[in-house]
Amino acid sequence: MSLISGISLIGMGQMSGTRSRIKFADNWQFHLGEVDQAFQSGFNASDWRVLDVPHDWSIEGEFDDANPATVGGGALPGGIGWYRKAFTLDDADRGKKIFIDFDGVYMNSKVWINGQLLGERPYGYSSFRFDLTPYLKYGEEINEVAVRVDNSLQPNSRWYSGSGIYRNVWLVKTSPIYIPLWGTFLTTPEVQKDKAGINLKVKVVNKLDKAAEIEVVTKLINSKEENVKSMKSQLNLKAGEEKEISQEAEIAYPDLWSVSSPLMYVAETEILLNGKTVDLYSTPFGIRTFNFDSEKGFTLNGEAMKINGVCMHHDLGCLGSAINVRALERQLEILQGMGCNAIRTSHNPPAPELLDLCDKMGFLVMDEAFDMWKKSKNPYDYSLYWDEWHEKDLRDFILRDRNHPSIIAWSIGNEILEQWDSTGIPMVKELYSIVRELDTTRPITTANNPPSADNHLNKPMVLDLIGYNYAHGSYESFPEDFPGQKFIATETVSALATRGQYDMPSDSIRRWPRRWDEVFTAGNPDWTVSAYDHVSAPWGSTHEETWRIMKKHDYLSGMFIWTGFDYIGEPTPYTWPARSSYFGVVDLAGFPKDSYYMYKSEWTQEPVLHVFPHWNWTIGDTVDVWAYSGYDEVELFLNGRSQGTKRKQGDDMRVFWRLAFEPGLLKAVSRKNGQVVLSREVRTAEAAAKIVLTPDRQTINADGADLSFVTVKVVD
Repeated sequence: MSLISGISLIGMGQMSGTRSRIKFADNWQFHLGEVDQAFQSGFNASDWRVLDVPHDWSIEGEFDDANPATVGGGALPGGIGWYRKAFTLDDADRGKKIFIDFDGVYMNSKVWINGQLLGERPYGYSSFRFDLTPYLKYGEEINEVAVRVDNSLQPNSRWYSGSGIYRNVWLVKTSPIYIPLWGTFLTTPEVQKDKAGINLKVKVVNKLDKAAEIEVVTKLINSKEENVKSMKSQLNLKAGEEKEISQEAEIAYPDLWSVSSPLMYVAETEILLNGKTVDLYSTPFGIRTFNFDSEKGFTLNGEAMKINGVCMHHDLGCLGSAINVRALERQLEILQGMGCNAIRTSHNPPAPELLDLCDKMGFLVMDEAFDMWKKSKNPYDYSLYWDEWHEKDLRDFILRDRNHPSIIAWSIGNEILEQWDSTGIPMVKELYSIVRELDTTRPITTANNPPSADNHLNKPMVLDLIGYNYAHGSYESFPEDFPGQKFIATETVSALATRGQYDMPSDSIRRWPRRWDEVFTAGNPDWTVSAYDHVSAPWGSTHEETWRIMKKHDYLSGMFIWTGFDYIGEPTPYTWPARSSYFGVVDLAGFPKDSYYMYKSEWTQEPVLHVFPHWNWTIGDTVDVWAYSGYDEVELFLNGRSQGTKRKQGDDMRVFWRLAFEPGLLKAVSRKNGQVVLSREVRTAEAAAKIVLTPDRQTINADGADLSFVTVKVVD
C-alpha cells in the first residue's frame, strides 16, 4: 500500500448535526489497464499515478480512427482503469453510518472497500451509493477504496463518453437515525400569487438496535435566509425500520421561481431524538407552476413563453467529460447570452451540478434518461444491461432529480428503436408507470423520429407530450395529426457550420446529400463547413427554417436545437479525420458561431447587430454579406460608400448584400424609427502585430477546480 494516498478525514467537510458530506476527490491512485487483485486490501500501488477526481482518462489519449470507439465515439481510447484511495477515520466515527456516493462512473464500475466487493453499476450516467459501515476501520488503521472501471467494450456510445470516475465522489456520515439518499420529495400542489401550498415527504431510517421516538422538524428558508414557516411531526420507528411521513404548510406571498428570477428556497429537515439533533438534511426547492396546453403552448407562473432550448451532450471540449462546475457555468452563461432558456440533457442523466446551476441561473430542463432501450444502436451499449438494470436506473434518476424546480419534463428515451414495432407499446407503458409512481408533477415524453400517430410509442397515448425530433415540415399540421395533444420539439435543426469558414450561399445552396461524405469529398479539403446558415443534415433544417415556423404558433410550445455547443464525437459525416460535431451554435472552445446572433436578435430584447463574414478576400471575389439585427433597417457602407439600406421582408431574419471585394472597412449601421441604434465594423486585416490575452474572470478560487478561460487574439 502506498501511504501517499492516505489522508485523514478528521475535521474535513461541513458538519450538520451528526451529518457530514465530504468531497472525496484528492489523492486517488490510478492505473490504466487491467491489474490482477488490485481490489485487495494492502495491494501495493506505490507506482500508480496520483490524481484528483473527477478524472477522464480517455481525453488524455491520442485521437486515432483505429480506436474501438470509432469516430462516432470521438476516436479516443477506452480500456480498463483502476482507482484506489486510502483514508482514515477518527474513533469518534464509530457507531455512525458511513456511505460513499458516486455521481457517475463511466462505465461498468465495481467498488470494493478493504477487499470487500460492495457492488457494481454498468450505466455510466447513474448516480449511486454504497454503505461502507460494516467493513470500516477506525483510529490509525487504513481504509482502502478500490474502483474498477471497464470501458473496453466499444463502441458503446454514439458520442464521446469519456472514461473513469468522471463525476464527483462524496463520503457521507450520518447518525444511525437518518434521512437516506434522495429521501425527501417536495411538491407545491397549489401556487398562487398570495399563497403557495407545500407538501414535503420525508423518509427516515432507524438503524439502531432498538425502537426510537423521534421528532421531525422542517424549516422553510427563503432566498434571504429567513425562516418563513416551520413544520413538526412525531414518528415512532422500530429497530431497522424505514418510514415516510408527510408535512404540509402554506407560505404567504411566495417568491416564485422563474427563468428571469430564479428564487430558491431550502427545506431544512432536522431529526431529533430525546431533544438532540441526530440529522439535518437540506432540500433546495423552488415555487413555480407551469403548464403545457394543446392550444396555448407553454406557460410558467401563468405567463406564456416559448421554450427556447438547446440539446447538450456532457463533454466540456478539451476538458473531456470530467465534470467542472465553472466550465458548465460558462457554457450556460454563453447560452443565456443568446436568449436560450432551456436545456435538454441529451441523452442521459446529467451531472447533478448541471441541474443545480439551472436552478440557480434560471434554465428550464428536459431531463432525459436513455438513448436506447432493449434494442441496440451500438454493439456494446446499454441494451446489454436493460433487462437487469433499467428499472433501478430509471427510479434512481427520478428520485435524484425530482426536487429541482428547473425540470419541467421527463424524457424516457431518444429515438428508441422500439418505436418502429409493437415491442415499444408495453415498454413505454412500463417506463411511464415507473416515472408516474415517483412523480406526478411533470409531463413525460419520448423524443421520436418519426413523430407520427403510427409511432408505436405514441400508439398507447400514455405520453403527456408528443415529442418531435425534426419533421419541422409537419409542425403546422400537429393539431390535425394529434387532436387535443400537447407539442414539444425535443430535437430540431441539425444545421452544420465551422466558425469562420464561409462558402458563398449565392454560389450554391449546399444541402447535404444522403451520402454524408460527398460534401467533404467534393468540398473543403480541410473538412470545414460553411458558417452561413445554409448547410444542414438531410433530416434537419437550417436555423432559420425551423424557427420561422416555431415562432408563428402558440401551440408549438418550444424546441431544443441540436445542439447548443459542438461536442466530441458523432461528426457528420462519420469519416476520419472528422472527430467532433459541426452542429453547435457555439464551438468547442466556447466561441459563438454566426447563427448565435440570429437567435439573440429573435430571443432577446438586447440590442443586436452582427455583420459577417470577415473582410479578408481576394480582389475580384464576390462576397455575400449578411447582417442579423433586431431593428427596422440596416445600411451597409464599404470604405465610406453606401451599399444600400435593407429591411427584413416578411418573416426574414436577416438582410444581405452581394459585394465585389475591395480591401478596407465594411461598416453596418442599424436604425429604429430613423435613429441610429448600433454600428459594427469589419476591417481587412493587416500584418500581425501582437497577441492579446483576455481572461473571462480576473479572480478565481484557490481550490484546484475553479477556472478562468483566456481568449487569445492575434491582432494587427
